[in-house]
Amino acid sequence: MSLPPGFEESFGVRKVCKLKKSLYGLKQSPRAWFERFGKVIKHYGYTQSQTNHTMFYKHSNEGKVVILIVYVDDIVLTGDDCNELEKLKGRLVEEFEIKDLGALKYFLGMEFAMSKEGIFVNQRKYVLDLLDEISMLECNPAETSIKPNVKLQPTKAKKVKDRDRYQRLVGRLIYLSHTRPDIAFSVSMVSQFMHVPRPEHCETVYRILRHLKGTPSRSLLSHEDTYKLKPIPMQTGLEA
Repeated sequence: MSLPPGFEESFGVRKVCKLKKSLYGLKQSPRAWFERFGKVIKHYGYTQSQTNHTMFYKHSNEGKVVILIVYVDDIVLTGDDCNELEKLKGRLVEEFEIKDLGALKYFLGMEFAMSKEGIFVNQRKYVLDLLDEISMLECNPAETSIKPNVKLQPTKAKKVKDRDRYQRLVGRLIYLSHTRPDIAFSVSMVSQFMHVPRPEHCETVYRILRHLKGTPSRSLLSHEDTYKLKPIPMQTGLEA
């Protein structure tokens, strides 16, 4: 690895450090990996998004586009420029150890299924894992995620003892609401009391979980006529 700033005078400008430990065992490994990856992608004409720094894109003269997004060592490729997609995969194989996993099926807790109608996105496994983690797989499902006309407000009742548990559950539900807009309203309500949760707030959280128990496979559908990009997932590994 390159010498840290300030060591050039002691060891010389043409010196490097020999690693005695795997790159993945170092605290700075994520930054080093992403910096290396970003340089390679930009070298091939891709632009880094300013709103999401893990996303890179490239437009062709024909108006087509290829999009790449990376999370740790998982990569998703999508686009309507098939020739550029194949070139990009070939270039990545030359630079890194990469395995092509085929059509996108599972990524960051989200499951993808493609059909003639379009692309279905759900978080069924994420829901079941969450319910299993808190021992609620056998609970009775609820028809709605919140009782009608309920207004949650701060009260003078005793605080909930396990505030950390409440915060973890609400955090997991916030992530779920990306593919489950039906629980977005109730999750937004319970998220207002993260620092001072009360018993009634906890009851609402558990009702949301019981609603998920009855609807774990509910999905979002992106119609093919409005979503023309085909995601192609790849997984990468970098060894130093």
